[in-house]
Parts: sequence; C-alpha cells; structure tokens
Amino acid sequence: MNERKGAAAFEGNPLTLVGPELKVGDAAPDFTVTANDLAPASLADYKGKVVIVASVPSLDTPVCDMETRRFNTEAAALGDDVVILTVSMDLPFAQSRWCGAAGVEAVKTLSDHKDASFGLGWGALIKELRLLTRAVFVLDRKGTIAYVQYLKEITEEPDYAAALDAARKLVG
Repeated sequence: MNERKGAAAFEGNPLTLVGPELKVGDAAPDFTVTANDLAPASLADYKGKVVIVASVPSLDTPVCDMETRRFNTEAAALGDDVVILTVSMDLPFAQSRWCGAAGVEAVKTLSDHKDASFGLGWGALIKELRLLTRAVFVLDRKGTIAYVQYLKEITEEPDYAAALDAARKLVG
C-alpha cells in the first residue's frame, strides 16, 4: 500500500498517510462504511448527486466540530442536488450522539471504523493514529473529483469557500 510520509501533520509533527493521493479528474473510489443506523453505506448510494466528502479525525474535537457544523449550515443553500458526507473513524453511536447534540441534520456522518475502506481508498488514513486526515473532496454527478484539498496541518480548517464554490458550479 502506498505510504506518503509527512503528507500531513498534527501540531507540526509529521504523519504518514496511507493510500493514493487523489487528484482533480480522478474517478472517486467507491467505499463501504457504516451509517448511523449501522447499515452499510457506499459512494454508489449517492450516484447522480454532487457530493461533498469531508474526512475528519474525530467529531469530538474542536476543529472537526466547527467544520461539520459549518457544512451543515451551508447545506441548505446548496439545494437537494448536493449531498454532504462527513467520514470519520468515530463509531456510528458516537456520530449519532454528536449529531443530535449539535443539531446537525443536513450532513450525513459515516463511520470508517470497521475496514478503513474510505481511508485506504482515498489516501486519507493516518498510519500512526488510525484516524482519518482532514480533507475535502467535491465530486460531480458522475463521481469524478472536481475539487480536492488534503490539509497539511490537521488542526486547521479547510477552505470552505473553494469547496462550496466547486459544488455550486457543478449544480448550476
């Protein structure tokens, strides 16, 4: 498996990401994760939609919390043709509890804890921590990556404006 040493950092300490570095124009790899109701979920479930995929280390951390709340707020303005997924290694029970406490209803949270299918396929698995790195992907209706941002420092927030702009262009 491809390892990218130093591709991410936590408070300046280098981390290794496992899996390919996806780029604009790549076909988004399918994945199998666990939804909050414990049912399997995959990228194929959202075929025909513009999809924003945000991977985060854990919803129970301040930056991940802010990011997911921000995408939840922005979701209403994007319309029904856009789906926002937040993928983390958090257990589905924790994700469900967090969403309820945070009032997050527009973002679908998905757990990669079981097989790291998303993390390995999307180059987002942090080898040293078995958590997902912070990254944002925007996919067109055919599942092609139109925007990608792997954050070098996982404690920083993504470029919301760029990701949301990319999604809006695909809907219009």
